[in-house]
Amino acid sequence: MRASRLLSILMMLQSHRRMSGRALAEKVEVSLRTVYRDIDQLGAAGVPVIVRRGVAGGFELLDGWRTRLTGLTPSEAQAMFLAGAPGPASQLGLGEAMASAQLKLLAALPADWQADARRVSSRFHLDPVGWYQKPMRADSLPAIAQAVWNERRLAIRYQSWKGMVDRVIEPLGLVLKAGEWYVVAAGGKDSRTYRLSNIHAVEAREEWFGRPENFDLARHWAASIARFESEIYRGSAVIRASPAGLKWLRRSSAAVAQAIDDTAGRSDAGGWRRVTIPIESVDHAAAELIRLGAEAEVLKPAALRNHMAVTAQRLLSLYASGRTPSRPGV
Repeated sequence: MRASRLLSILMMLQSHRRMSGRALAEKVEVSLRTVYRDIDQLGAAGVPVIVRRGVAGGFELLDGWRTRLTGLTPSEAQAMFLAGAPGPASQLGLGEAMASAQLKLLAALPADWQADARRVSSRFHLDPVGWYQKPMRADSLPAIAQAVWNERRLAIRYQSWKGMVDRVIEPLGLVLKAGEWYVVAAGGKDSRTYRLSNIHAVEAREEWFGRPENFDLARHWAASIARFESEIYRGSAVIRASPAGLKWLRRSSAAVAQAIDDTAGRSDAGGWRRVTIPIESVDHAAAELIRLGAEAEVLKPAALRNHMAVTAQRLLSLYASGRTPSRPGV
């Protein structure tokens, strides 16, 4: 236990310029007195730890001194190679850097661990793109990644649902979600998310911006996804669906699948069940539910049921006569 703690302190001092005793104590979850004893132990083992006094003082390693010890366990080393997804790294312009870093990591590992680390990348592959889809073009990704890293403002031309707009953004982080890249940017009191495939032009500005100290990208993204999914469904629909229809509905979203589990009634003789599911709007729900064909029947609301009836009539007219039917209300 102590050896692991000493190794953790050494790695933290090697990766940070200077750390206070209290900060080290919080990281390794021990008392301040224990940290002082551990520092003495590192010094006795030949690690040149320097003590800086004063308000901004702390512990640091002798300038230029580094250890080749990685501190990785076999499982941690394997995880490092599994986490190195080549596709996203190449899109970010880091493909060569990632390959170089993995070579250096291999060189620092004990000989009997190297084969296991190589075996991971040869037996596991991460593919973030959905079925029947190609990776989205992200020509602006390297430039945006540089701005995120260097905390520089960007001028972008963005295709929003309102049309083409020009904006100056403060990029805080990049997220890869289901094969799509998104940039999270500060905007006044709130943060906004932009899909990179909708960015038509990007220009790096000479202006710097201050990154919020308490901003956590992973936490922000999780909260924004939860908020989006809770706000997007503004209504509900009552539906009768066959087993095949229910199976398709479950695939549409996690919220719909949960609603089916919560509201499904007993099966009738044909296996059909009555469920209540959330919907975004009548038009969107109709477009989604028409895919079920005769495997589902809308009962409520009346506007959605009528929309489905009109769409079915137009389909019947199209296939029965071969003529293009007029749109509803035209």
